[in-house]
Amino acid sequence: MQDISGEQPAPRTLLEQLIWERRQTFEEFAEFAEKFAREHDEPGTLSVRHLGRLVAGTHPDGRPLGAVRPATARLLEHIFGLSIDELLAPMDRPTATAFQPLRVAVAVVIRGSEVLIVCRRAEDATGLSWQFPAGVVKPGGRPAVVAVRETLAETDVHCVVTRKLGIRLHPTTGVLCEYVLCDYVAGEVRNVDVVENVAAIWVDRADLTQFVPAAQVYGPALRALEVMGTPYAAGQGPLD
Repeated sequence: MQDISGEQPAPRTLLEQLIWERRQTFEEFAEFAEKFAREHDEPGTLSVRHLGRLVAGTHPDGRPLGAVRPATARLLEHIFGLSIDELLAPMDRPTATAFQPLRVAVAVVIRGSEVLIVCRRAEDATGLSWQFPAGVVKPGGRPAVVAVRETLAETDVHCVVTRKLGIRLHPTTGVLCEYVLCDYVAGEVRNVDVVENVAAIWVDRADLTQFVPAAQVYGPALRALEVMGTPYAAGQGPLD
């Protein structure tokens, strides 16, 4: 997807950026979306022409898109785990080189009835405290690999990725977060990264929301941990 100068233009919307990160052409993604819809009983359809309008954020003549068909919106939201408003938000970046979104891989590690969390040392403006192990994904990096590596580096726990939970723009930090569900393999938890963290612990999944409000935990992660509806303590910070 290069312009006539040989340089890749800046993505116009988050949807376009995410498709580029998948290393897919619009034709390839439209084909994938149709297959995804069939496999997941989604009624939405997505032609290459329609996709082109969506990633541009406007009609060819510059008019605003207007409302996206509900079935198409649901299909894209199911694929990416983001709302249609987030996916179609304009990036407003002057060049591709200037656009390097901070991407973070987040590991939701389960051991029986427990989940692994760490407590960040810094008390900054975001108010983040307890969270899942996470690490920055460098350009070209694989989130699943980063999640496993950072979990080991922070907690001395070995884990394996079982499935992807989804992607969202973090509501507090604006960072693009990709969540993966992991199974514990080996290791005794300890706080390895003492510069960044003050603690690394296992907590019962039913107790997770004592550390963070359930409403601020990423929905698919909360559902995977089966703690929806668990009472929680107010006044805690958001969990990645």
